[in-house]
Amino acid sequence: MEHSWLKISGVLCVFGFLRELRPSEPYHSEILLGEWYNVTQDQVNRSVYPIGTYSYLSLLIVVFLITDFLRYKPMIIANALTGIIVWTVLLTTSTLLGLQVVEVFYGFYQATEVAYYSYIYAKVDKKYYPRVTSHTRAAMFVGKLVAGLLAQLLIGFDWMNYQQLMYISVGSQVLALLWTILLPRVEQSLYFHQQMAVSGAVDKETDAPELSKNISNELSNEISKNISNELSMAKKDRAQPLQLLWLHFHSAYTNVLVLQWSLWYAINLAGYLQVTTYIQVLWKSFANEPKIVWNGGVDAALTALAALFSLMAGYLHAGRLKTHASLLSLAVLAILEGVCILFASWTTNIYLSYLGYVLFGALFGYTITVASAELAKSLAEDSFALIFGINTLIALILQTVLTLVVVSESANLQLNTFEQFTTYAFYFIVISTVYFIAIVVQYLFTCFKNT
Repeated sequence: MEHSWLKISGVLCVFGFLRELRPSEPYHSEILLGEWYNVTQDQVNRSVYPIGTYSYLSLLIVVFLITDFLRYKPMIIANALTGIIVWTVLLTTSTLLGLQVVEVFYGFYQATEVAYYSYIYAKVDKKYYPRVTSHTRAAMFVGKLVAGLLAQLLIGFDWMNYQQLMYISVGSQVLALLWTILLPRVEQSLYFHQQMAVSGAVDKETDAPELSKNISNELSNEISKNISNELSMAKKDRAQPLQLLWLHFHSAYTNVLVLQWSLWYAINLAGYLQVTTYIQVLWKSFANEPKIVWNGGVDAALTALAALFSLMAGYLHAGRLKTHASLLSLAVLAILEGVCILFASWTTNIYLSYLGYVLFGALFGYTITVASAELAKSLAEDSFALIFGINTLIALILQTVLTLVVVSESANLQLNTFEQFTTYAFYFIVISTVYFIAIVVQYLFTCFKNT
């Protein structure tokens, strides 16, 4: 590699940190429901936030393929530009339509995050994948942690109001955009721009006439024949991206272990995305909302605890449990996630709701790390980005179904916010219980078949 892997990882991590340095995020619902916008809580819940989910879902796979085709860096730049647009428009609009347009851009902003995670795999040797993966994840954790603490400090001491936090969010996106200048270009990608051994063919072809003057006709003809074969192979390479995509897809999802872990990953991620999207709306529904809103501190605590539990998962779980035992343990933990959501939504004390949400985030950090690690063990290294992208797409489809059924006005369920979160809790509890039973039955059937 032209640049050292550690230098490239460091430059990318600074971008990830700046991207996540958005202190307005923990108070997003407070901002939308404040004096600056002409919308109601029900409109934010049913007509604004769902647009972001639909946009993210519709753009994810297209963005993934475009990211690979454009070789990552342009999409990282587009991500930072979109961030600037999102928070600039939020500062200038006050209407429902304006907020819905923002959610469309926010969906693109979330979808282009795939460029940040996959860029590093095209720039460093495979032996460094585990290290650079941990670096990029940690950078985003730190950015989010600092954003939460900064937001809480500024609001707690009344140094800024909620809307003014968005100026910092815009500024961090501008800095992230400027920082992308330091990112090295990617010469090859996983699918559309693979390194080809035929690179010297053209040079050889131009030298062939000169060579033919100095060597025998027989040897010259042999060289020309080799050039012709190499060029024909180069033409075949144009069809290879789709073939390679299909090969990775087919080899992964015909593996039972990959199917099991992918399903678990998608189910858990879908529930987490839905809860984190609407949790601030839940807190706004509490009758005893505190004078100082602790959303920033809660977000920081969740981020820190989730990072800690993710590290614990790597050290405590790795290689110690067999597949069935891992799946059963995660099913139990996911049931506990549902219990935490019930605790957060059924209590009348907002501080206990904060606690339930933080514990939920910590459990999610553990379970998603285990699922990701187990899934990665069963995949070819080059297919990581594709399979995790598809699993995220499945999670978004599940989240969209949850949104349409529970939140959308078209469903006519008319559930209030507390009832919606009760539904999300039982989503975790019921599906995890079914998963637990299915794994037990499968294990018993395997034991019976072997005896």
